[in-house]
Amino acid sequence: MPRLRGHFGHEYRYVESTPSTQLLLAPDAPEGAVVVAEEQTAGRGRLGRRWLAPAGTSLLCSVQLRPRIEPRRLPELTAVAAGACAQAIEAVTGLAPEVKDPNDLLVGGRKVAGVLAEAREERVVLGLGINVNVAKVDLPTEVDLPATSLLVEIGRETDRAELLVELLERLERHYREWLSG
Repeated sequence: MPRLRGHFGHEYRYVESTPSTQLLLAPDAPEGAVVVAEEQTAGRGRLGRRWLAPAGTSLLCSVQLRPRIEPRRLPELTAVAAGACAQAIEAVTGLAPEVKDPNDLLVGGRKVAGVLAEAREERVVLGLGINVNVAKVDLPTEVDLPATSLLVEIGRETDRAELLVELLERLERHYREWLSG
């Protein structure tokens, strides 16, 4: 928490393992509440696709949002979050991921991260998964889009806490700009 530079993440919960961080944000949790897990046993992406990663290698988190906007604008949140995620990765690693509509981040044509925004009960739960320190041998192979990790791309481990702090700051900034039009 001392490293945080905004409001997102001031309500923070960490778990070793969970089926999905999306399930751990209570309906009454405040905007900007964050849940982070070392491992998700039933993590998923868009269209119900599985998100696989060995424990302790990825940044797996969900953030509670409470946008007071017209419901038709809610799908825009995925692009807002993907842009913030790409900027956070670039700030920490020097890599410049491209956003592949609607919710994937690619490096060299390979998926390094995904975003999933789900609206429910007057809130949006934003799930983010980034392959951070996943060794090449541990990347999933039976997927539609080839996978990569920050470790594979830059050849060294990345501090996941530093990446989370950067992600939350950029996500909050992008979100506030989006809300203000």
